[in-house]
Amino acid sequence: MTTNVLILCTHNSARSVLGEAMLNHLAAKLGKDVRAFSAGSAPGGRLNPFAVEVLKQAGIDVSGYRSKSWDEFARDDAPAMRIVITVCDSAAAEACPYWPGSPVKVHWGYADPSVAAGGDEGKRIAFELTRQAIGYRMLQLLALPLEAMSNDELQRALTAISES
Repeated sequence: MTTNVLILCTHNSARSVLGEAMLNHLAAKLGKDVRAFSAGSAPGGRLNPFAVEVLKQAGIDVSGYRSKSWDEFARDDAPAMRIVITVCDSAAAEACPYWPGSPVKVHWGYADPSVAAGGDEGKRIAFELTRQAIGYRMLQLLALPLEAMSNDELQRALTAISES
């Protein structure tokens, strides 16, 4: 059974999209039955061009990715999520909708790379470092025996990853 993971950030244009793309890419490479989605509470309507750039440079296909509302995943016909991860502090502080399936929730915060100093080159570096950091945690998630874990065990494991 596929483990569905929803990654949230306010605008769903950078960090959450990096998480979605990295998790899907790594799961495919490792042959894991995990599917990532991303969304935002106030979607910006477009992907951050620096996020798209660093994903493409990492060899990740970004076609099909878009900025979308978390409301899409709160509907009855939405895929049932096992895990919901917030990746920005503002989304973590918001009251999330009810998620069908009562998923395990965790906050893995990352600084906003779009406000990095140093002009465009500084932003490129910040986005690449954020992509790498998110990828590292996604690898840790994929190393877990997801199918065999209870929600309590999964919560503890995901919290431990957030503290690493």
